[in-house]
Amino acid sequence: MTLLYSFRRCPYAMRARMALHYSGVPVSIVEVSLKAKPSGLLAASPKGTVPVLVCSDGRVIEQSLDIMHWALDQHDPDHWRQGICGPLIEENDTRFKASLDRYKYANRYPEYPMEHYRAMGETFLQRLEDVLEQTPYLAGPNLSLADVALAPFVRQFAHVDRDWFEQAPYPRLRAWLERFLASELFTSIMTKS
Repeated sequence: MTLLYSFRRCPYAMRARMALHYSGVPVSIVEVSLKAKPSGLLAASPKGTVPVLVCSDGRVIEQSLDIMHWALDQHDPDHWRQGICGPLIEENDTRFKASLDRYKYANRYPEYPMEHYRAMGETFLQRLEDVLEQTPYLAGPNLSLADVALAPFVRQFAHVDRDWFEQAPYPRLRAWLERFLASELFTSIMTKS
């Protein structure tokens, strides 16, 4: 049996769970307590961060994007990898994630006020808003790898200050996120066991 070590609210784990759910790969999910990491997780991946996929053949995959690609290699009925996804995912996972962390945990980064870090992240939000002006999803007319890879991080950014996000000048991004959060794909992976 394939095993996924996960943490429900981790955006990296969310996107891995969504790809596995979508692909239909049978997987047993182990919810990890970050304060008491299971020995199986540490044996498979000494870094001890989630997600970690332990395949039925013993192969260990430690990065969320690699888990997503592995799942899509098993089954990708809607062709999630069509369209240009790489640059958006790369920017999300580097610059935007760094801004998100500083915005969310601004007290850990006292060099600047929270609004400074939010403004850094807004550069990426504006880029997404511009893309969504042309198409309903980030890589074209249909849900893609880019949408699934980015939505958990945009969700986290929006939740730092929901009142601000609701008033921010990103109506298409807000609609995209709301549609995503209401989808069966997302709701199914967020159900508590």
